[in-house]
Parts: sequence; structure tokens; C-alpha cells
Amino acid sequence: MKEIIVVFILTLGLLLLSACGKSAIKDGVYSGRSSPDDTGAYGEVNITVSAGKINTCDFVTWQKDGTIKDEDYGKVNGEISNRAFYDKAQLAVRAMKTYAAQYVAKQNLKSVDTISGATNSYDQFVEAVEEALKK
Repeated sequence: MKEIIVVFILTLGLLLLSACGKSAIKDGVYSGRSSPDDTGAYGEVNITVSAGKINTCDFVTWQKDGTIKDEDYGKVNGEISNRAFYDKAQLAVRAMKTYAAQYVAKQNLKSVDTISGATNSYDQFVEAVEEALKK
């Protein structure tokens, strides 16, 4: 009987400790911005939380000149002058959407997978989310 009580107390203690380790996000809209990278580009995130869950997450990155990194990112004067550079730039653009979608699906920033070739975007995403949730 003592063994059953000890097991029960230990189990209850572990449950309480794990519950204390979780931090629920309050409902609301959160925005955050990363610091600029070495080219002056930065990322911004907008997160909507409802019923303690992340419902939406939008992530965009901006170039130093204030233009958004979109389907034209990597072009020079509207033309693809360097295919390898353009393809890498577009990988980063696609990664922005992927990182945001993973965050909503997994509900955990540490579970968002880095995409090879888009590490800078990942770092900006993580920093922007952390900044948003500080508020």
C-alpha cells in the first residue's frame, strides 16, 4: 500500500511540475520585428492567439530600402540576371510562409524546422516571434 501511495505522490508531483513549465499565451494579436541583418533587411511577424492557441501567423521580410521580399526579390531592374541568386532569394521567400505555417501547426517555436538555404530568414522569424511574445 505504501508503494502505491509513493507512486501516486511522485506521479502527481511530476504532473504539477510539467504544468508549471507550460506558459499559455494570452489571447490577442502580437507583433514583433527582428533586428536588421548585415544587409539591413529585417523580418516582421503578426500572430493571432485565440483560446490560448496560435490561430494565425504572418511573416514577411523587408529589404533595407523598405521593399518587401516577394516574387521580385532577387531580380535586378525587374529581370533575373543571375538565376542562382534569384533561386536562393525565392527559397527565402517561400521559407517565410513555411515557417509561419509550421508555427501555427506545431504551436511551438522550437519545433519549427529550419530550411536549408533559408537560415537567415529562420533566424529573423525566431527573433521576431520572441519579440512579439515578450509584449
